[in-house]
Amino acid sequence: MSLFRTKSVEQSIRDTEEPEHQLRRELSGLDLTVFGIGVIIGTGIFVLTGVAANQTAGPAVAVSFVVAGIACALAALCYAEFASTVPVAGSAYTFSYAALGELVAWIIGWDLALEFILAGATVAVGWSQYFAVFLETLGITLPAALAGGEDGAFNLPATLIVLILTAVLVGGIKISSRVNAVIVTIKVAVVLAVIIIGAFFVKGSNYTPFVPPSEPTDGGSGVDATLLEAIFGQAPANFGISGIFAAGALVFFAFIGFDIVATAAEETKLPQRDMPRGILGSLAICTALYVAVSLVVVGMQNYAELDTEAPLAAAFQAVGQPFVANLITVGALAGLTTVVMILMMGQSRVAFAMSRDGLLPRWLSRVHPRFGTPYRITIIVGLLVAALAGFIPLEELAELVNIGTLFAFALVSAAVIILRRTRPDLRRGFRVPWMPVIPILAVLTCVMLMMFLTVETWLRFLAWMALGFVVYFLYGRRHSRVGKAAADGGEPAPDGRSAGTS
Repeated sequence: MSLFRTKSVEQSIRDTEEPEHQLRRELSGLDLTVFGIGVIIGTGIFVLTGVAANQTAGPAVAVSFVVAGIACALAALCYAEFASTVPVAGSAYTFSYAALGELVAWIIGWDLALEFILAGATVAVGWSQYFAVFLETLGITLPAALAGGEDGAFNLPATLIVLILTAVLVGGIKISSRVNAVIVTIKVAVVLAVIIIGAFFVKGSNYTPFVPPSEPTDGGSGVDATLLEAIFGQAPANFGISGIFAAGALVFFAFIGFDIVATAAEETKLPQRDMPRGILGSLAICTALYVAVSLVVVGMQNYAELDTEAPLAAAFQAVGQPFVANLITVGALAGLTTVVMILMMGQSRVAFAMSRDGLLPRWLSRVHPRFGTPYRITIIVGLLVAALAGFIPLEELAELVNIGTLFAFALVSAAVIILRRTRPDLRRGFRVPWMPVIPILAVLTCVMLMMFLTVETWLRFLAWMALGFVVYFLYGRRHSRVGKAAADGGEPAPDGRSAGTS
């Protein structure tokens, strides 16, 4: 029984027709684009812009967003081809199963759990902080013990928002789409207001120097150094050309989410046409908004004076616009709400696909007879994210989300090349141009950004992967439907038993 046994694309598609494990196709290309915008625009545009400009890149932070956007665009082309070819829940997990084999698919699924669950909890904590600020504008102050933070024993707002959004997700993909569309409209309107109003307060002198000269930094030794510094012995430094790429690795967090659109392939009416539109369209819109916001904020205030906790709001306060500062708080609150919801949706779909394949318990993949959603796994994911957001400080683990996502992007990009060679006969609704140049560039760009993450982040990532190997060999490999079918000489039967060739 090979560790690299593949699951055919045809079998993956047949599995979507099992009555007890069948999701409803209710999403359009517009729904997918709005989902993508809903999860991409979040804390990154309201916080990371100031952090990256102030500490790492200066006014050239706009270039850092372009670098991160290019890395995502290269990977997005690969995701678009896979999602239009294999319109099945699971995204990178399902794609890897078809091209690279079961062990790699498991690694990807385990990796995505790290990305989605940890990111969901981290963003929920950020949501609670903005919610506390919003309540203060209304004259309401939460008890310190329930507000999260250093003195809090339990983060009540973060837990409640996760549980509410879990109920929305269980209620159906269409209602989730409608809730998302309303909130996305609010936050995009806020972002556009920031760009338009902020443009009137831009000073050309704040853009000079656009790329500040490189400066040595006291931090970055040992496990706090980037992997690039640890390997080549380069002294830690901020700003300059290396600062632009280091900031690119940091603001990459702001782009996480377009890949989640691919997890909804099985719930899309015309996936061959609409998946590429949703993935590429949402990424293009968000990249343009990110670059515009970053140019405005560093033009309004010198990069060295930018606030690193709420840079946009502080910049408008500095120019005497408190109303816009309060508007940004509302936009951030709306933005983070949809991010949490769609991250949990993505994780539930990946786990749904893994359980349908037997790598996780099969009972998790049961679909609700009324709502048509994988309600069991959705509830479990919601409870797990709520617990993490409520009790565990997550700041130091946030970089794990970046490395996990970059790793998944690199493997999916490589898998596109392999599936083109092994299954050239497959009908592809979208084809990556300039094959294999684009996928190779995607892999190299992702690896480059991973090199700018710290050694500590790499060690934590490898420890998580090691735990994943243990779980696979203790459970997943023994219960795999593809593995059982291979042992019997056939393909998995619809009810989960193995079917022989006869």
